[in-house]
Amino acid sequence: MQVGDIIPAFSVTSMTGETVTHDTIRGRRVIFYFYPKDDTPGCTTEGKDFSDALPEFEKYGVDVYGISKCSVKKHQSFCRKYDFAHTLLSDDTTLCEDFGVWVEKKMYGRTYMGIERSTFVIDANGVITHMWRNVSVPGHVQAVLDACC
Repeated sequence: MQVGDIIPAFSVTSMTGETVTHDTIRGRRVIFYFYPKDDTPGCTTEGKDFSDALPEFEKYGVDVYGISKCSVKKHQSFCRKYDFAHTLLSDDTTLCEDFGVWVEKKMYGRTYMGIERSTFVIDANGVITHMWRNVSVPGHVQAVLDACC
Protein backbone atom coordinates (compact mmCIF):
# COMPACT_ATOMS: atom_id res chain seq x y z
CA MET A 1 0.00 0.00 0.00
CA GLN A 2 1.12 3.53 -0.77
CA VAL A 3 -0.13 7.04 -0.08
CA GLY A 4 -3.12 7.60 -2.37
CA ASP A 5 -4.21 3.94 -2.40
CA ILE A 6 -7.68 2.91 -1.30
CA ILE A 7 -7.58 0.33 1.48
CA PRO A 8 -8.85 -3.15 0.63
CA ALA A 9 -11.98 -4.78 2.00
CA PHE A 10 -11.19 -6.46 5.31
CA SER A 11 -12.76 -8.11 8.33
CA VAL A 12 -10.91 -8.51 11.65
CA THR A 13 -11.87 -9.02 15.29
CA SER A 14 -11.40 -6.41 18.02
CA MET A 15 -10.28 -7.16 21.56
CA THR A 16 -13.94 -6.97 22.60
CA GLY A 17 -14.87 -9.68 20.09
CA GLU A 18 -16.61 -7.28 17.70
CA THR A 19 -16.03 -7.54 13.97
CA VAL A 20 -14.43 -4.47 12.41
CA THR A 21 -14.61 -4.13 8.63
CA HIS A 22 -13.87 -1.57 5.95
CA ASP A 23 -17.58 -0.65 6.16
CA THR A 24 -17.31 -0.11 9.94
CA ILE A 25 -14.68 2.60 9.49
CA ARG A 26 -16.13 4.18 6.34
CA GLY A 27 -16.85 7.87 6.88
CA ARG A 28 -14.25 8.16 9.69
CA ARG A 29 -10.60 9.17 9.63
CA VAL A 30 -8.57 6.33 11.15
CA ILE A 31 -5.07 5.36 12.10
CA PHE A 32 -3.95 1.78 11.65
CA TYR A 33 -0.73 1.12 13.49
CA PHE A 34 0.69 -2.34 12.94
CA TYR A 35 2.98 -3.72 15.62
CA PRO A 36 4.78 -7.05 16.12
CA LYS A 37 3.59 -8.44 19.45
CA ASP A 38 1.62 -7.59 22.60
CA ASP A 39 3.45 -6.93 25.85
CA THR A 40 6.93 -6.42 24.43
CA PRO A 41 8.89 -3.25 25.31
CA GLY A 42 8.59 -1.32 22.02
CA CYS A 43 4.99 -2.38 21.39
CA THR A 44 3.98 -1.48 24.94
CA THR A 45 5.55 1.97 24.66
CA GLU A 46 3.90 2.57 21.29
CA GLY A 47 0.52 1.40 22.61
CA LYS A 48 0.80 3.65 25.68
CA ASP A 49 1.78 6.61 23.51
CA PHE A 50 -1.23 6.14 21.20
CA SER A 51 -3.52 5.60 24.17
CA ASP A 52 -2.26 8.74 25.92
CA ALA A 53 -2.73 10.78 22.74
CA LEU A 54 -6.21 9.38 22.01
CA PRO A 55 -8.09 12.45 23.34
CA GLU A 56 -6.11 14.64 20.93
CA PHE A 57 -6.79 12.33 17.99
CA GLU A 58 -10.50 12.19 18.91
CA LYS A 59 -10.63 15.99 19.06
CA TYR A 60 -9.77 15.92 15.35
CA GLY A 61 -12.18 13.08 14.57
CA VAL A 62 -9.54 10.37 14.20
CA ASP A 63 -10.01 6.81 15.50
CA VAL A 64 -6.96 4.74 16.47
CA TYR A 65 -6.59 0.98 15.90
CA GLY A 66 -3.56 -1.10 16.84
CA ILE A 67 -3.20 -4.26 14.76
CA SER A 68 -1.13 -7.38 15.38
CA LYS A 69 -1.33 -11.13 14.92
CA CYS A 70 -1.94 -11.67 18.65
CA SER A 71 -5.19 -13.32 19.72
CA VAL A 72 -8.26 -11.49 21.01
CA LYS A 73 -7.61 -12.96 24.46
CA LYS A 74 -4.01 -11.71 24.46
CA HIS A 75 -5.20 -8.26 23.31
CA GLN A 76 -7.70 -8.17 26.18
CA SER A 77 -4.98 -8.93 28.70
CA PHE A 78 -2.59 -6.39 27.12
CA CYS A 79 -5.24 -3.66 27.20
CA ARG A 80 -6.19 -4.37 30.81
CA LYS A 81 -2.58 -4.46 31.96
CA TYR A 82 -1.79 -1.03 30.51
CA ASP A 83 -5.28 0.52 30.55
CA PHE A 84 -5.28 1.25 26.82
CA ALA A 85 -8.10 3.52 25.69
CA HIS A 86 -7.94 2.62 21.99
CA THR A 87 -8.99 -0.51 20.12
CA LEU A 88 -6.70 -3.41 19.25
CA LEU A 89 -7.50 -5.67 16.32
CA SER A 90 -6.47 -9.30 15.86
CA ASP A 91 -5.38 -10.17 12.33
CA ASP A 92 -4.60 -13.59 10.85
CA THR A 93 -1.98 -11.77 8.69
CA THR A 94 -4.42 -11.10 5.82
CA LEU A 95 -4.68 -7.38 6.61
CA CYS A 96 -0.94 -7.26 7.35
CA GLU A 97 -0.25 -8.81 3.95
CA ASP A 98 -2.66 -6.42 2.22
CA PHE A 99 -0.84 -3.44 3.75
CA GLY A 100 2.56 -4.94 2.94
CA VAL A 101 3.71 -5.10 6.57
CA TRP A 102 3.97 -8.92 6.80
CA VAL A 103 7.63 -9.15 5.88
CA GLU A 104 10.70 -11.31 6.18
CA LYS A 105 12.74 -10.37 9.24
CA LYS A 106 16.07 -11.48 10.64
CA MET A 107 17.16 -11.78 14.26
CA TYR A 108 20.19 -13.57 15.66
CA GLY A 109 20.88 -15.14 12.26
CA ARG A 110 17.36 -16.55 12.02
CA THR A 111 14.98 -15.57 9.22
CA TYR A 112 11.24 -15.51 9.90
CA MET A 113 8.03 -13.72 8.87
CA GLY A 114 6.70 -10.96 11.09
CA ILE A 115 4.99 -7.59 11.25
CA GLU A 116 7.00 -4.52 10.31
CA ARG A 117 6.07 -1.71 12.71
CA SER A 118 4.14 0.66 10.43
CA THR A 119 1.44 3.31 10.67
CA PHE A 120 -1.15 4.44 8.12
CA VAL A 121 -3.53 7.41 8.28
CA ILE A 122 -6.69 6.73 6.29
CA ASP A 123 -9.25 9.38 5.34
CA ALA A 124 -13.04 9.07 5.50
CA ASN A 125 -13.10 7.70 1.93
CA GLY A 126 -10.66 4.88 2.72
CA VAL A 127 -7.66 6.56 1.05
CA ILE A 128 -4.22 6.38 2.68
CA THR A 129 -3.06 9.95 3.28
CA HIS A 130 0.12 9.31 5.30
CA MET A 131 2.28 6.32 6.09
CA TRP A 132 5.33 5.47 8.12
CA ARG A 133 7.22 2.20 7.56
CA ASN A 134 9.79 0.53 9.82
CA VAL A 135 8.80 2.91 12.64
CA SER A 136 11.08 3.94 15.47
CA VAL A 137 8.83 4.39 18.52
CA PRO A 138 10.25 7.51 20.25
CA GLY A 139 8.45 10.59 18.93
CA HIS A 140 6.40 8.61 16.42
CA VAL A 141 2.94 9.25 17.87
CA GLN A 142 3.59 13.00 17.94
CA ALA A 143 4.58 12.88 14.26
CA VAL A 144 1.33 11.06 13.44
CA LEU A 145 -0.68 13.55 15.50
CA ASP A 146 1.00 16.46 13.70
CA ALA A 147 0.10 14.90 10.33
CA CYS A 148 -3.55 14.41 11.35
CA CYS A 149 -4.24 17.83 12.77
